[in-house]
Amino acid sequence: MKQRIAKFGIGDIVRHKIFPFRGVVFDVDPEFANTEEWWNAIPAELRPSKDQPFYHLLAENAETEYVAYVSEQNLETDESGEPLRNPHVAQIFEQENAGHYKPRMNLAH
Repeated sequence: MKQRIAKFGIGDIVRHKIFPFRGVVFDVDPEFANTEEWWNAIPAELRPSKDQPFYHLLAENAETEYVAYVSEQNLETDESGEPLRNPHVAQIFEQENAGHYKPRMNLAH
């Protein structure tokens, strides 16, 4: 299998291309690493390829904050400059500049 380089890194702020949510990347899987049940719950016409990076996000939409697992093909850089309100962001990251957070030193390994 061809190894792919992740387009986004830890701390990058991204938005979903189809659904109205955005978030900060806190982990990256080089390819799909979730359950088949999760995979099959995605409508077939929207189901992405498994052989691409998948991102764990501290995500939010207009109503709530949550954790999301999203394929690279469905993400783009969020250029809004708006801060994220997800309460876990401040626990894990500190603002570095517009569009990016850096992990807090006490959490880095």
